[in-house]
Amino acid sequence: MIKKMLAVTAYIFAFAAPSFAKDLPDFTELYEKQGAAVVNISTTQTVHGGGQGMMPFPNVPEDDPFYEFFKRFGQQGGQEPQDYKTQSLGSGFIISSDGYILTNAHVVNDADEVIVKLTDKREFKAKIIGIDRRTDVSLLKIDASNLPKVMLGDPNQLKVGEWVAAIGAPFGLENTVTAGIVSAKGRALPQENYVPFIQTDVAINPGNSGGPLFNLKGEVVGINSQIYSRSGGYMGLSFAIPIDVAMDVQSQLKAGGRVARGWLGIGIQEITKELADSFGMKNTNGALVAGVEKASPAEKAGLEAGDVILKFDGKPITVSSDLPRIVGATKPGREVTVELLRRGSVKNLSVKVGEIPADDKDDARAPRGPEKAEPNRLGLTVRELTAPQKKKINGKSGVLVMAAEGAAAQAGIRRGDVILAVNNSEVQTPEQFGKLVGAVPSGKTLALLVLRGDNTLYVPVKVNGAK
Repeated sequence: MIKKMLAVTAYIFAFAAPSFAKDLPDFTELYEKQGAAVVNISTTQTVHGGGQGMMPFPNVPEDDPFYEFFKRFGQQGGQEPQDYKTQSLGSGFIISSDGYILTNAHVVNDADEVIVKLTDKREFKAKIIGIDRRTDVSLLKIDASNLPKVMLGDPNQLKVGEWVAAIGAPFGLENTVTAGIVSAKGRALPQENYVPFIQTDVAINPGNSGGPLFNLKGEVVGINSQIYSRSGGYMGLSFAIPIDVAMDVQSQLKAGGRVARGWLGIGIQEITKELADSFGMKNTNGALVAGVEKASPAEKAGLEAGDVILKFDGKPITVSSDLPRIVGATKPGREVTVELLRRGSVKNLSVKVGEIPADDKDDARAPRGPEKAEPNRLGLTVRELTAPQKKKINGKSGVLVMAAEGAAAQAGIRRGDVILAVNNSEVQTPEQFGKLVGAVPSGKTLALLVLRGDNTLYVPVKVNGAK
């Protein structure tokens, strides 16, 4: 009986195999035609101040358990800091036969020397024309001519489930081809507000960064930029910058070495169902304004924290991540109309779009203090801000979170946060904060406007009971 079943199984697979093979894509022609336009990029950087014979002090957050270890033992006492060189590898691709190359900004950022290696083994020292950290795109130039170049496609025509392929140098293994499908489009990632990423399951590893993502026509539709990983290696989630976004950036870098983007000067966040309920909204469409910078275009136009932006320059905002991309693509100096929802009423404001300031690497932290108090009905222990602390956060009023437990902790509020408002009512003192919270019936959800570092966000917290 078993032999008979095995024979039937073998018969099925023998006849099914050709059918399976027909459905699988063939990337051989793609590689043969486009592989020569993909390059390897190696960089050298001089780092100052490392201890002799020691590994450099890593960038470990202060709240990490290993912070104190590295702080105490990362340098040997009495030794003079020494300079050392670091090297890294990445990928890129040629977009014009006269030597212009696209790659990721993080591949060449802060590099002292960039070497481009072609598939014919020739090597060139590359000039960095420009770097745009916000989209993670960089434009390089090598002194060469008659180079093979890639064909460019339209990422807007990509469909979820479509086959795509990557060529790059994972772990330095040159001209490696990997393939997969488009998993999602328009994916927004934390701290990456200007790129609607293409998510794929193409195997991407260190060294693939900056390499091209191809469709089945052999056209570049994206630049492989990031992976989601808990191990440092590929785990099935890869993200690529759409090529139309990258080409717009490169044209500005080529023209002036920098990218000019529109800017409003607001902090925004997604509208959850809980936040929509707390604001009396019927749906979750729009971008919630969590904060407005002083003297910004938004403040001058009259935008306020708690406004929900529904349209910008006539373009609907379905999710909050739509807004930065639309604003960023707007030419600075233009007057545009912003349609918003404020306390249940729709308003239209005219905003003169500014130009986004240069990157600011200052990482100010929320103030902290030692005083103790009883937690309120949300599970929050708070205290008043000191004058220096208020000055540090531009004179804002609020209360400092000393401890969070219960409903507040479950909602994500933590020690060091500054609570600025409750349901759009500004918080002045711990006593007033307690009254505002106490006035909310049990079972209802309130929206706390929280300042964390330099960012503000609304956090919905359900009131469970009296305190």
